[in-house]
Amino acid sequence: MVNASWTRRHFLGTAATAAAAAGIFGSAARAAPVPSAEAAKGAGNPRLSACIEALFTGKPFEERLDAVKAAGLGAYEFWGWRGKNLDALAKKGKELGLEAACFSCDTGGALVSRGSKERFLPALRDSIAAAKKLGTGRLIATVGNEVKDVPRAEQHKSIVEAVKAGAPLLEDAGMTLVLEPLNVLVNHRGYYLATSQEGFQIVDEVGSPNVKLLFDIYHQQITEGNLIANITASISKIGHFHVADVPGRGEPGTGEINYLNVFKAIVKAGYTGFLGLEMWPRGNHDAATKEVMKIFDQALAG
Repeated sequence: MVNASWTRRHFLGTAATAAAAAGIFGSAARAAPVPSAEAAKGAGNPRLSACIEALFTGKPFEERLDAVKAAGLGAYEFWGWRGKNLDALAKKGKELGLEAACFSCDTGGALVSRGSKERFLPALRDSIAAAKKLGTGRLIATVGNEVKDVPRAEQHKSIVEAVKAGAPLLEDAGMTLVLEPLNVLVNHRGYYLATSQEGFQIVDEVGSPNVKLLFDIYHQQITEGNLIANITASISKIGHFHVADVPGRGEPGTGEINYLNVFKAIVKAGYTGFLGLEMWPRGNHDAATKEVMKIFDQALAG
């Protein structure tokens, strides 16, 4: 969030060579794709997940899972996985009976830039291996800032080509990649992908059931509004939500979004995945989390 060139989720490793990426395509014959995590879950209710990069930050990273459990949630998520102690997280999560809902994929660099496909594939392979350690079925991907003097159509094409090349890896692993638009008016000036409309277009062009959109309700309220209509019209293309209010990115109930109605619409549309609480409470984190849970429970009951 501080660096204008990269979003907070770009924890990038050294890109592997194009030859290594080419090796991923060594097998011409492929088995049928494994269903994505969301598809495999079938009927059921959506669930809340705590983003421990934003919540319970007064505790050491792994100990934040204790706070997630104490608040009454069953899942957590975080941003970049590189530099994190995945073994410690896996152990703590297992002890507490918590699920790792998702974390951010290493994309090998900005997906909008030329040559992103070759950089993305080995980074995606590493991220899938990391996800298997934690037992998560979703990976978040941001696409990078706009590249100066390169037409937007070319940058759009670079995203599609990179993600489309990575889709078979996701399908084989039974994992879902969710692409995240961010607002460029308040928080992420210069970022390429701002609208859900273009995000859904990219999802359509990639054409894999294992590639969807992360619909961040906070970002999209700032960017385009019309939340319920945009969500319900494309609910099948959404693989994860993020939750925070506008303005200020606090907990629901502190701003202008009617979260009870938004949650109700998401439930009624048949969504069964996670909604990540990526919010910065204005007061006590535990109390704020429980207040959101009450709103969410009302939506489920309604």
